[in-house]
Amino acid sequence: MKLVNYIVDKQEKRTGIYEDGVIIDLNRAYENYKVSEGSQIAKKTAAVYVPSDMTLLLEGGEETLKEAEKAVNYVVSNGLNVDGKVVFNKDDVKLEAPVGKPNKIICVGHNYREHILEMKRELPENPVLFAKFNNTISGPEDPIVKKDISDQYDFEAEFAFVIGKQAKNVKEEDALDYVAGYTVANDVSVRDLQKRTLQWLQGKSVDGTLPLGPWLVTKDEVPDPHNLDIELKVNGETKQKSNTSSLVFNVNRLVDFVSHLITLEPGDILLTGTPGGVGVARDPQEFLQEGDTVTISIDQVGILENEVRNEAKTEVHV
Repeated sequence: MKLVNYIVDKQEKRTGIYEDGVIIDLNRAYENYKVSEGSQIAKKTAAVYVPSDMTLLLEGGEETLKEAEKAVNYVVSNGLNVDGKVVFNKDDVKLEAPVGKPNKIICVGHNYREHILEMKRELPENPVLFAKFNNTISGPEDPIVKKDISDQYDFEAEFAFVIGKQAKNVKEEDALDYVAGYTVANDVSVRDLQKRTLQWLQGKSVDGTLPLGPWLVTKDEVPDPHNLDIELKVNGETKQKSNTSSLVFNVNRLVDFVSHLITLEPGDILLTGTPGGVGVARDPQEFLQEGDTVTISIDQVGILENEVRNEAKTEVHV
């Protein structure tokens, strides 16, 4: 399934799935499914088993996803009729980041071999970890907003995965059991802020510098996360291109490593690092400018596309 967060007519954010050009509201679809079975408490049952909030949905684990799949099958079998409550045309909704308020966003630096070489570093013996915060998250239909504090906004295509159940001291061979699914991320990095101290935090946590989406693909749709093509284009020109087989520390290793340090919870996001070709390593250097379009595609996962806008042009004055 391709899990999404969506908004219609500026109402509350709800969770659905993308299916054949439409968005199916999972909670309402499950309610209809239970009504069809004769349930007298369908609405209450749906609130518990298939909640409308993505974090709660992920906390329900495999059982909840199985119930959600029943709801989807029920709606599909009835023809995907657009009704403005359960089924929506994709163009009539606004897609938000598939996970909006995770407890943790854990990122890995220097994890693609070619990127490590272009940054003139040696292969690390252990994953290089850093964090981003919730304020950085933006959706697949939002712009990358450049603040006037810097003109060195850089692009970083990233394959990201989301935790599906609590993970503590997980063995490498069991790691994928704790993954809910995968999404596309752009770890936009403000390079001069990143480099003005030894710690990267300043350049990695500016508002809106983590576009995510367009959806969270459940792990059953990606049998091998370690053989996926990843590519980033700016205005149609390829800047980064690699495959997740080039990761120094793959998904299994990262779950193992991180879960022995930090207890991971449902909804936590891990970014696996970026391939070679980032703007700061180019000669001459290339940074994002007003009007640029950044497109990231990852095989079997999706395409994330965001336009760059200067902050002054996105402000709303009352």
